[in-house]
Amino acid sequence: MALLEFSITPLGKGESISQYVARSLDIIDRSGLDYRLNPMGTVVEGELDEVLAVLKQCVEAVAADCDRVTCAAKLDYRAGHSGSLKSKVASVEAKLGRKLKTSD
Repeated sequence: MALLEFSITPLGKGESISQYVARSLDIIDRSGLDYRLNPMGTVVEGELDEVLAVLKQCVEAVAADCDRVTCAAKLDYRAGHSGSLKSKVASVEAKLGRKLKTSD
């Protein structure tokens, strides 16, 4: 399984880009993959091919009417592990003995 965190930015489209973020989130939400939106990007969990395919669809959707698009992405691949979106946070909280602020 893989966790893919990414942020896509259309260049030259002004300060507010929420309409482009919404395009990507529609694709992500409809993919059926587990995900978490946060203020600086989105984390998607799934098989490697699935998360990369979602990223490609998102870039293409933003690029549909943007001449230039940048993407910052971070990938964590770990064979045989699923549920990392929740378990990674839970592990840190367990070590601290308290709940932390999260996007959940």
